[in-house]
Amino acid sequence: MPTVVVAVVGGLLTLAGIALLVLPGPGMILVAFGLAVLATRFAWAKRPLGFARTRAEAGMRQVARRRASALFALACAVLLLLAAGLPFLGVQVPGLTRLTAVLLAGSGAFLLGTVLWARHAGNRKPV
Repeated sequence: MPTVVVAVVGGLLTLAGIALLVLPGPGMILVAFGLAVLATRFAWAKRPLGFARTRAEAGMRQVARRRASALFALACAVLLLLAAGLPFLGVQVPGLTRLTAVLLAGSGAFLLGTVLWARHAGNRKPV
């Protein structure tokens, strides 16, 4: 892929992720994907990507070790999924449209999957 295409796609993904840090949606995921795309052509993008990876792995280890952290994250995931269903049930919530509900549902599903995977991976014994 040409460097210009990598720069545009990676930049757009990163900018969208930054926007979704304050809007409902999977912001950190898009930032990480954008940095991963940029890191294929630009050495400077590898440093923040490495930092993000280190922080994500630390969070995963915490969820795997601490039951309270896992329960809190699961509760947040369930609340995100419940909030996402409100517009489809006809409940009017200011600022919650069907688009933001879909983004909330994606965030909730990703969080739920991440917590379940971290707990499963943390309970396996090393070979």
